[in-house]
Amino acid sequence: MNISEQSLKKHYDWQGKIEVVTRCPIDTREDLSLAYTPGVATPCLEIQKDVDKSYELTRRSNLVAVVTDGTAVLGLGDIGPEAGMPVMEGKCALFKAFADVDAFPLCIRSKDVDEIVRTVYLLSGSFGGINLEDISAPRCFEIERRLKEICDIPVFHDDQHGTAIVVAAALLNALRVVGKDIADVRVVINGAGAAGISIGRHLLNMGVKHLIMVDRFGAIYKGKPENNPAQEDMAAITNEECVTGDLAACLAGADVFVGVSAPGVVTPEMVSSMAKDAIVFPMANPTPEIMPDAALAAGARIVGTGRSDFPNQINNVLAFPGIFRGALDCRASCINEEMKVATSRALAALIPADELSEENIIPNALDKRVARAVADAVIEAAKQAGVARLRAEGK
Repeated sequence: MNISEQSLKKHYDWQGKIEVVTRCPIDTREDLSLAYTPGVATPCLEIQKDVDKSYELTRRSNLVAVVTDGTAVLGLGDIGPEAGMPVMEGKCALFKAFADVDAFPLCIRSKDVDEIVRTVYLLSGSFGGINLEDISAPRCFEIERRLKEICDIPVFHDDQHGTAIVVAAALLNALRVVGKDIADVRVVINGAGAAGISIGRHLLNMGVKHLIMVDRFGAIYKGKPENNPAQEDMAAITNEECVTGDLAACLAGADVFVGVSAPGVVTPEMVSSMAKDAIVFPMANPTPEIMPDAALAAGARIVGTGRSDFPNQINNVLAFPGIFRGALDCRASCINEEMKVATSRALAALIPADELSEENIIPNALDKRVARAVADAVIEAAKQAGVARLRAEGK
């Protein structure tokens, strides 16, 4: 059986990748009285007097909701909330395995922004954080923005920010290998949806000065008729030279390519046209914009993809478990830009200078050091930004 067939068989065997277990004994009448009625009334009244006690007297302090509407699931598109459930369960399993964060999937039967925002807000008192997942653009931007405005717990759209954080970490180390400065390189991002726009914004925050966004209509520039509002916002802070060509034209002379678009859209000739020591991150899954061997043969110095069967896997699991671990530990009110930048730098720093190479620019997804290093960086950044409500210490 191939991996898809094996996975389907396993899912039939598992019948779900997560389960609820009790943290208290329920073996005697006294146990029952302590965990439930009549004893449970006392912690209820404590929380009534001070809602923040919910973090101490319930599992809220370690519980994240993984929320989707099923409209942008992996590379499968709009397959519906129930069909997205295996991915959401997988996400919850990764939260637990990598950072000991309890997570629960919430798959919402609505594509209406108002309904989704209202639903998540009404449930937010049960959780310590909200992880938005696989919600299509541009609705995902509005949903995240509005939830951040009304929720007093961290709201994080991993498809946007998790990808951006790991791309930036990989880029920092790739630039060290090739000896280029982040402020000098020209970066081209192909794909201007949720992930591409977030990557672009984050790279600007990391110090990139020369950035061009490209979609299927070509380079994005101010006033382009096909721009949606999010793309028009990006056009105001990118593509200063107002390039109007297609992807091939944009890649000529570029130092860095980041792809979050479609299989096979980059040719060897395009890579050959890039600057010396080009860095190429084709991350369409499962088939990238150009296969790594073809990109290297065409002159790329460093290649990273989203796949685990090639070097330099750019994988969101390097970011989101540790980010939420840190945010929960210091009871952060949000996950802000400072915390995202700190995460990228912490990930990059896990590869010491003497171990950096063309095939080793980012930690392995299974590296046990990652979640704690990220959590510690997030806690420190949250403290510095004044959004930490507890003085959590690294563990």
